[in-house]
Amino acid sequence: MEMKEIRDQIDAIDRQILDLFKKRMHLAGEMADYKRSKDLPVFNMQREREILDRTAEEAGPDLERYAVYLFSLLMDLSRSWQHTKLQLDTPLRQSINKALQETPALFPSSATVACQGVEGAYSQDAAEKIFQRPRISFFNSFDSVFTAVEKGLCKYGILPIENSSYGSVNRVYDLMRRHHFHISRGAKLWIDHKLLAKKGTKLSDIKEIISHEQALGQCSPFIEGLTGVKSTACANTAIAAQMVAESGRSDIACISSRDCARIYNLEVVAEDIQISANNYTRFICISKDMEIYPGANRLSIMMSLPHRPMSLYHTIARFSTLGVNLTKLESRPIPGSDFEFMFYLEMDASLADSNILNLICELDQEPDTFVYLGNYTEV
Repeated sequence: MEMKEIRDQIDAIDRQILDLFKKRMHLAGEMADYKRSKDLPVFNMQREREILDRTAEEAGPDLERYAVYLFSLLMDLSRSWQHTKLQLDTPLRQSINKALQETPALFPSSATVACQGVEGAYSQDAAEKIFQRPRISFFNSFDSVFTAVEKGLCKYGILPIENSSYGSVNRVYDLMRRHHFHISRGAKLWIDHKLLAKKGTKLSDIKEIISHEQALGQCSPFIEGLTGVKSTACANTAIAAQMVAESGRSDIACISSRDCARIYNLEVVAEDIQISANNYTRFICISKDMEIYPGANRLSIMMSLPHRPMSLYHTIARFSTLGVNLTKLESRPIPGSDFEFMFYLEMDASLADSNILNLICELDQEPDTFVYLGNYTEV
């Protein structure tokens, strides 16, 4: 056959497929009505497995995997359509609608804020970018910041999650599984690291450099270019400056900020020490209660996925069909599991869009772990 004849036949088959697809989705909608009347769940694992097994057998060895993929996608779409038809009044939908209606029009200018570290920490800088007048309480660990917000000791907490030069702050992502919180706002902060030491210290005097592991990583080429100098990780860049100031040593330095040099009476020994001048860290502002301020356009969720081929692809495809831009995908191993992972997704999306809200509520009703983290603006 000529190409045109082949294409004409494909077009005719495509029209038949579309007609059958519409009929199938109509029946899926009727099934949703039936399930509502009988209080049955949308997802039926046994039914889907039977369909896929039958499809694989009937498709034959050459087309088996393509047919299974096609029918897996069809069932994903059917489930999504059933959820859309049902629009169950789930606890998550109720909480989101309540937050959309009751969150004030303006983000607060002042509040009690938990930060990890001591005076001069970058988290403090992020808090001062998010709030005009933050009342900051310092805590010794990221875990303590989460706990302070959970227990109501502070209204908000500031946590770093990602650096443009050195990647994600894994400790914070690991702690997300253990705490109940919501993201209310985000901030992106330019980080300008300096090498600080006691006044009069020369670069050639330094035998040890201390800082947070992220800062050490962001400045690793500079450190590796020094001879006979070891690096030591500590809890925070500001704590590193405090330790140097109180050390009584003239051969120790820290990677920290110019503000910390002023606060702890230290001297800048070296500048321009980070991998890139375009060095930014992203922070999240967490709260105990769900808040969704007007204009929120970044959505964060956390979820596990079925341990089977293409499960991540199918999930991402569901957002893609709504035109959602996925901006971050992070995976962390689930302790005690057999190579299973928790996935953290960020995307450009607003829950004011009913289609996005419906999809989030769909995911929440599926059998795997799902946690809505927040819909917020990054400043």
